[in-house]
Amino acid sequence: MYPAILTLSCHNRPGIVGAVGNFLFDHGLDIREAQQFDDRASGQFFMRVVFAPLDANQPAAPVDFTPVADTFGMAWSITPLSHRPRTIILVSRFDHCLVDLLYRQRTGELPMTIAGIIANHKRETYEHLDLDGIPFHFMPITADTKMEQEGEIWRLVRESGAELVILARYMQVLSDALVAKLAGRCINIHHSFLPGFKGAKPYHQAYARGVKLIGATAHYVTTALDEGPIIEQDVERISHGDTPEALVRKGRDIERRVLARAVLHHLERRVFVSGSKTVVFSG
Repeated sequence: MYPAILTLSCHNRPGIVGAVGNFLFDHGLDIREAQQFDDRASGQFFMRVVFAPLDANQPAAPVDFTPVADTFGMAWSITPLSHRPRTIILVSRFDHCLVDLLYRQRTGELPMTIAGIIANHKRETYEHLDLDGIPFHFMPITADTKMEQEGEIWRLVRESGAELVILARYMQVLSDALVAKLAGRCINIHHSFLPGFKGAKPYHQAYARGVKLIGATAHYVTTALDEGPIIEQDVERISHGDTPEALVRKGRDIERRVLARAVLHHLERRVFVSGSKTVVFSG
């Protein structure tokens, strides 16, 4: 159970931090890390606390935070720091983000358990990848099979107990119904040229326009296509000497690292959705 992460949000009012600190102290718990943010625009308060027993030789019993939460009207959770959320990854032909996620998960950088990979291309497309026993599901999609395929995706999410779904360059638009079921636990990655360069070959479009910056955005998926609350972004300067192929290569690198950072923030419970944006406590 310990160390554990307490996350909470509520309407801001005096006494929240003191109540949290007193509660943990009264239960023999020590604050190892604490971050908080008062969003003046919305009036909401957000807090993330990592805590553990004061005496490591005497593990504290599970605690019930409900009395404090009810006093302040908090939405809250307590999660063991060791928890590795079960995760489903969706991917299309381009596999650079999938490869990166697999590597970071195997090295322990991303504390998650990959419960399955769903692709709309056959396993042979990824034959160079060692999935190390991770279940692989080939789900081709057409206009006629889209709803049936999404039903299978949702079945796998439920049966696997997946807490997170990652669209690792999954080049399909999810229906509003499936997006609603995955609200707050589905992360997508895309190039930051949207909405300026939509459609095919965005990096070639950027080259034709002589852009000086390329980038990528990771966000939660909502019914507004590619406009969900942003978790992480990054950019890289380019020059007139970069070919379209160089832009594609650099773009893939940015997409990999932005998606990995966004996934890590989510896994470590550092992200709070606040309307159309997020509060992200840095690590």
